Amino acid sequence: MRAAAPRLVLLVSVTTVQQEHAGCVVVTGSHGGASVVRYARAVAALIYVFNDAGIGKDEAGIGALAELERAGVAAAAVSHLTARIGEASDAWEHGVVSRANSQALALGVQVGRPLRDSLHIA
Repeated sequence: MRAAAPRLVLLVSVTTVQQEHAGCVVVTGSHGGASVVRYARAVAALIYVFNDAGIGKDEAGIGALAELERAGVAAAAVSHLTARIGEASDAWEHGVVSRANSQALALGVQVGRPLRDSLHIA
């Protein structure tokens, strides 16, 4: 018997993640900066996806990815050039992965590829 695909959850902001999203693919419109870590650590989603927000100075736009990796949480970011910041549906529909931590890579996420192609959600 084949396992069911994880549920896809699109959130404008990671601040609205709920316990019911545990085990889901959570695509957010949020930037991937350090301020999102506490929300992502509070709910054990299968993976979190953020916007890289242009990456920025000292990689501030994706700062959460390394910290989440240390916590064992899969996380990736889509390029701000391919998806609007603040719009999870645009990230899912058009986002191209710009960065991913090791847990996200282990799930099949590929940098440089469309997010949808990497996650195989029904």
